[in-house]
Amino acid sequence: MEVLAILIPVSLFLGLLGLGAFVWTLRKGMYDDPDGDSQRILDTRYDDKPKPVSPKPEASEPASRDK
Repeated sequence: MEVLAILIPVSLFLGLLGLGAFVWTLRKGMYDDPDGDSQRILDTRYDDKPKPVSPKPEASEPASRDK
């Protein structure tokens, strides 16, 4: 039961720390982007079909013994 004397204050501290971080992000305006997602989805800079990656020669292939 003595462990509760440690765990309860620690959990309250961590909860208040998380709440403080959330309030800080609200005040900094990190959630104030109502048009950002709707504009990014229409952006043509990003393509649905990326360029294929050229294959690299593998060094682990065994040497040919047919000579």
